[in-house]
Amino acid sequence: MSDDLGLFTDPEADERRPLKRDRERDKARAKAKKRKKTVLWLVVAAVLAVGMGGAYYGYRELRGIGSYDDFAGAGETDAIVEVSDGDVVSKIASTLYDNGVIASARAFTEASKTDARVTSIQPGFYLMKTKMSGQEAVARMIDPKTRVPAVQIVGGLKLTDIQANGKTVPGIYSQLAAASCTEKDGQKKCLSVDEIKAAAEQTDPVALGVPDWALADVKKAEPQFRLEGLIMRGVYQVKPGVSAVELIRSIIVSSAQKLQGAGIPAGTMNTGFRPYEILVIASLIEKEAIEPDFTKVSQVIYNRQKIGMKLQFDSTVNYLLNQPHIRTSDENRKSDSPYNTYEAFGLTPTPIGSPSQQAIAAALKPEGGDILFFVKCQENGTSCFSTTLDEHNAKDQKAQKEGVY
Repeated sequence: MSDDLGLFTDPEADERRPLKRDRERDKARAKAKKRKKTVLWLVVAAVLAVGMGGAYYGYRELRGIGSYDDFAGAGETDAIVEVSDGDVVSKIASTLYDNGVIASARAFTEASKTDARVTSIQPGFYLMKTKMSGQEAVARMIDPKTRVPAVQIVGGLKLTDIQANGKTVPGIYSQLAAASCTEKDGQKKCLSVDEIKAAAEQTDPVALGVPDWALADVKKAEPQFRLEGLIMRGVYQVKPGVSAVELIRSIIVSSAQKLQGAGIPAGTMNTGFRPYEILVIASLIEKEAIEPDFTKVSQVIYNRQKIGMKLQFDSTVNYLLNQPHIRTSDENRKSDSPYNTYEAFGLTPTPIGSPSQQAIAAALKPEGGDILFFVKCQENGTSCFSTTLDEHNAKDQKAQKEGVY
């Protein structure tokens, strides 16, 4: 009997009997799952292979098995390289490689393993050779004669030379000229003092690296004085072979960083003076006193400025005379100059020498009190301070009587 209407069909039997399309779908899913597993294992195998290869290469490098480029011999032409503060051996090696001194950084690092002095290489400029072997480069780097001498600026030093007891004391320009000398390929070459002076006086102050807080005053100053005081006391690295402008700029920029660390301009806000004026005050302190008296001389300057009293400092008169004498003559003290503080009111137009960090600290924070006068009263340079003119005159006469000056 026909059952076209499905009246005699067993529903449960149909559910137990899987359809053909279901079986085909299950087989397809199984094949896809198998393919995914195969791809996954291939990826894992590739990763392991790369890792093992990298590990083996690293092992070879650590064991020194891998080869590296190296030149032979002591080198060819001169090359100047700079070692910065904090540079480790690997960084020095990279610097040498970048400058064509060695064939590979590893040539230097491998050679350095035989000499511990490499780890003590100081910051500065070094006169090397191109195409040196790693061993020769190490030997030259640790040789003290290879390092270009640094310039050491002492407190109170001027830009130009001064005459003291019949001798010439080299100023900053003379020291920079001497430091600029280098012997390249057997020929010595230096910048002259006149070249450095001309660059300092004629170049745009911005191009010389003068900090923003000093620009207005520097531009107003007479050219021969405008950079005075901007190079504070300290040690400076000079790169030989550069132009006069580049040399001065490197020193001014380095000094600006030192001045910032000493508190100029940030620490001047509550002093009542502009940053450049604090620099001027610091230079006066440096010239007028020994370090134990710095804060007291600073207070005298503050007090005299406050009441509109002339500074009357011999150091400012001597600045133009290029002499270091403590005392000045009546004729000197009558000169018509903004640097003659016996006649002119206020601070000098520019600093009168290089200030030290200690002088700057005193300029930022004076002693306190009402002192207005001081005079050198001991042979070691110590000064005696007074609040009244009568008291000062008595101490002055006593110092002269005792032969202090």
